[in-house]
Amino acid sequence: MTAVDERPITRAAKIFEDLEVPEGYKAELLRGDIVMTAGSDRVHNRIVESVQDQIPHRSWNRLQTQDIAIPGEDSEPQPDLVVLERGAVKGPGRLISAPAVTLLLEVVSKTSVDRDYGEKRSMYAAGKVSAYLIIDPTEQQCVLLTEPTGSGEAADYRVERTTKFGDPVPLELLGVELDTSKFGALPPVRRRRRP
Repeated sequence: MTAVDERPITRAAKIFEDLEVPEGYKAELLRGDIVMTAGSDRVHNRIVESVQDQIPHRSWNRLQTQDIAIPGEDSEPQPDLVVLERGAVKGPGRLISAPAVTLLLEVVSKTSVDRDYGEKRSMYAAGKVSAYLIIDPTEQQCVLLTEPTGSGEAADYRVERTTKFGDPVPLELLGVELDTSKFGALPPVRRRRRP
């Protein structure tokens, strides 16, 4: 499959492309806004590592620090983990078109909670990403979203399945049952906005 970049070329996209991000920070372009965040907590990194280790390497590319292009949007998010079929995207490049992705993972932190549950949820659905997994160590739960529908800010997922840490999460698209029993927890945070 060859991915075609259908995003609009905007001033924000050009500034973002040329942005020099300080070491230890991550930058994302989210619906025209450049969002920069500090490095992740060890609990966060261990959860991402655990999920990555449970997804079979032979069938799936499991990529961290990979930018995603959302067709029709001024967005280049960098999910915590990007999973796509081996061979789905060929050659070099910084961006992978969202429709080529099978699953995106975000691990919630105190600074990302609203974006992960709200803005990124609609953004990934608008990009027709088949599955979006939110792992929330503050609530000690996993939220699996599937069946994207709609476009723009009104896009969402039709199916939402919430699983508490300790219970397995069936990732049927990947042929995997995710073991969450060793996921670490973080102190609760208060969400400011609801999706």
